[in-house]
Amino acid sequence: MAATKLLTISIALAALSASAAAIGVVFWRRKTRADEEKIRQLERSLKAALQNCGAERQGRIRVQQALRKVANSNDSNNSYPLTPIAITRSCFSTRNGTPRQPLVVPLAKACLVFDPTRVPAASLEGLEGYSHCWIIYVFHLNTDLDKLWKHPSRSKFKAKVRVPRLKGERMGVFATRSPHRPCPIGLTVAKVDIVDGNKVFISGVDLVDGTPVLDVKPYLPYCDSIPGAMVPDWVKADNMLAITSVSFSHNFSASLNHCWSRKMQKKKKTEISLYTSPTEFQNLIQQVLSWDIRSVSQRIRPHKTENSSMNNATLEDDDSQEEVHFSDDIVYHLILEGLDTSYKIDYDGNVHVEKIEPCTPN
Repeated sequence: MAATKLLTISIALAALSASAAAIGVVFWRRKTRADEEKIRQLERSLKAALQNCGAERQGRIRVQQALRKVANSNDSNNSYPLTPIAITRSCFSTRNGTPRQPLVVPLAKACLVFDPTRVPAASLEGLEGYSHCWIIYVFHLNTDLDKLWKHPSRSKFKAKVRVPRLKGERMGVFATRSPHRPCPIGLTVAKVDIVDGNKVFISGVDLVDGTPVLDVKPYLPYCDSIPGAMVPDWVKADNMLAITSVSFSHNFSASLNHCWSRKMQKKKKTEISLYTSPTEFQNLIQQVLSWDIRSVSQRIRPHKTENSSMNNATLEDDDSQEEVHFSDDIVYHLILEGLDTSYKIDYDGNVHVEKIEPCTPN
């Protein structure tokens, strides 16, 4: 009897062991199939990634070949179209009055407004860590710009331009920073004040309102500043354009306060001032007029100016070689943020600011 029970138990244990083994085999097969499927998926992913890398590499090779072909071509009509990434909102409404060099008017403010559809705000992160930045831009108000871009092979430029610091004497265009160049691209530096979303607020600018911006780069003192750099003597002659003094009429402050109140009531954001008070704005006017902003032609032969955009291209190309002199009978105009400032310059180089009023619509 005991032997029979022992046999029964042995058979049951053997059956249980066989069942466990069978179950183990089933799970092993399932795991094997799952692992094989995972391996196949990884192989497919790797193959797709390699194909994408190959396509990207082929694309880069094609672009590089095209660039080399253009670079090695003797065709002088090749062009590289560039689309602006930002537009400048500047305190300088017209070219007349815009400084000829950066940082000479510390209170000159502007805002670079980047196109959010092309330039994400994240691309500006980190720029606020720099005190200054380089700005590459287009001289968009040049009168010959349309002809230069549409028919570059037929466009001509003057090899020499008149230099204000040389009293109108001529110098090779590449020895100057004249806007009238074969490629009308400018380079300037400005102080970085605030980076806010897709806007960069800067100061010390020499950019007119509406200037298209091609690129912005941080200013690096350790490599952008060159110790011992040399310039010609005529470049050092700052006193050639310096004004003796700037004074304001008795009723100027009242007129400015009135214009300021009207300006602050406007609802359009594009018309909001870059300045916090009338006092700061008046200090801007004083800084701008501390330099003789008149063109070479205006300084040689003083003449009346209208409160509108000046054709500086024509004025700077005047061939007269007469001595510069002043006239206290001529009224000049400086337009900042849509406000027209009238002033005179006497024979001793003193500027007297008479009044300020909103610009008259054309």
